[in-house]
Amino acid sequence: MTTLAGRLLATAARMPSAAAVSDGGCRADYATLAASAKRFAGLLQGHGVRAGDRVAVMLPNRYEAVVACYGCWLAGAVVVPLNAQASRRELSAWLAHCEPVVVLVESGSAEAEAAVAAAASGACVLRLPQQRAPAWPDSCDRLESGAAGAGDLAMILYTSGTSGAPKGVALAHANLLANVDAVVEDIGLAADDCTVSVLPFYYAYGASVLHTHLSVGAHVVLEANLVFPHLVVETLAREAATGFSGVPSTFALLVERGVLEGRALPQLRYLTQAGGAMTVALATRLRALLPGVRLHVMYGQTEATARLASVPPARLDDKPGSAGRAIRGVGLQVRDEDGEPVPAGVEGEVWATGPGIMRGYWRDPAATALVLRDGWLRTGDVGRIDDEGYLFLAGRRSDMIKTGAHRVHPLDVEEALLEHPGIEQVAVAGVADGLLGQVVKAWVVARSPGLDENAVRAHCRGRLAPWKIPRDVDFVSALPRTASGKVRRASLAGPVNLETAP
Repeated sequence: MTTLAGRLLATAARMPSAAAVSDGGCRADYATLAASAKRFAGLLQGHGVRAGDRVAVMLPNRYEAVVACYGCWLAGAVVVPLNAQASRRELSAWLAHCEPVVVLVESGSAEAEAAVAAAASGACVLRLPQQRAPAWPDSCDRLESGAAGAGDLAMILYTSGTSGAPKGVALAHANLLANVDAVVEDIGLAADDCTVSVLPFYYAYGASVLHTHLSVGAHVVLEANLVFPHLVVETLAREAATGFSGVPSTFALLVERGVLEGRALPQLRYLTQAGGAMTVALATRLRALLPGVRLHVMYGQTEATARLASVPPARLDDKPGSAGRAIRGVGLQVRDEDGEPVPAGVEGEVWATGPGIMRGYWRDPAATALVLRDGWLRTGDVGRIDDEGYLFLAGRRSDMIKTGAHRVHPLDVEEALLEHPGIEQVAVAGVADGLLGQVVKAWVVARSPGLDENAVRAHCRGRLAPWKIPRDVDFVSALPRTASGKVRRASLAGPVNLETAP
């Protein structure tokens, strides 16, 4: 099969009664999911959707969002998953940029409705009730031939930037299929697996978790969010889940809240982590709480479909802090400012190539030209590759702090700070300084009152070079994050700061 949609139909024919997606009281097998996707494809075609048209899906993670994605592909359309919780300003910008023919929304969202009215007034709007309906409105069983091929555009994912024009990552069906197969091989997924998914589908990592498991006939259980982490663990136990995926803040929350303490999860065999660097300390605590469960520390980018590298669980101890080695089909290099490869162990910008690299940014050839060079993607990440091919990241080029004659990677400082037992979370960024250009500043979420700036700086002495020690320390109640859980460093040093903790 050359597309994930074609693979879904094949799976439904081969194992129709196997559990596919569970969402609260809705439990759909593969035959039901495939039939629902076909009906939605027919519905789209009935509304005039043709091959290459964009369909914006502004839904939270729910069964119908899965149906809509695969239904779009069966109709030959391009699916554009959007964050249903975003502001009308963000939604309006995305809608105006992708120009959808159809917009799918959940009833009751004032922000989404306002965005549609402002930026997609000419589109057909399909509204779903918050409570699940027994069938799609105006469902249609007739499906014309419209399924896309491997080289056709499949999806546009908008990256979680903090400013500027929208960047829509354009991914072909071949990109998705290649990356899915490489990740399936890396983790060892099979039809008897079951994952509990808390990551949103509009996020490359969340989409990857969904499609990798459906591609092998596994079971995907949707969990709304992590507001009540103990409920997530209860779902893992109830569903006899074999896998779970999260960003570093996901696992930090589970560890800090103590919901894994003494909890028997005998079926759980693998965890995957991406979406930012997991500290060695957090990985160590997590593995101690779940002995025998394989932890796959992974690295990727939306522009590379999802995954680029992974650390084999057996190498976590002798490659601490590594982002992994390239997965199948991927090539990684570290290059200097002139774009020339550097020797092993030398730091530079990470470049990547492979079948998962995007076609480009949607309708933005200038931005595309800045990052795509002769089949290679400039990731914007700074790192080094050791003599065994393992990548070690130092941070984003744009995050680099230039203080005097020195260059400081925020991750170096954050790793040292998180070794303090009184610090729960931390973020580091550069702030303007008249003499040095920038100085290092830390924003700290403390575990308990009593920690002060002097104690934080004293902790850093002996662990960090003098120019890396934060000159300023702010104690805050929370860190600003994107919807995918990454810290918004750019907003830390901006004019609007966080609420100061008491």
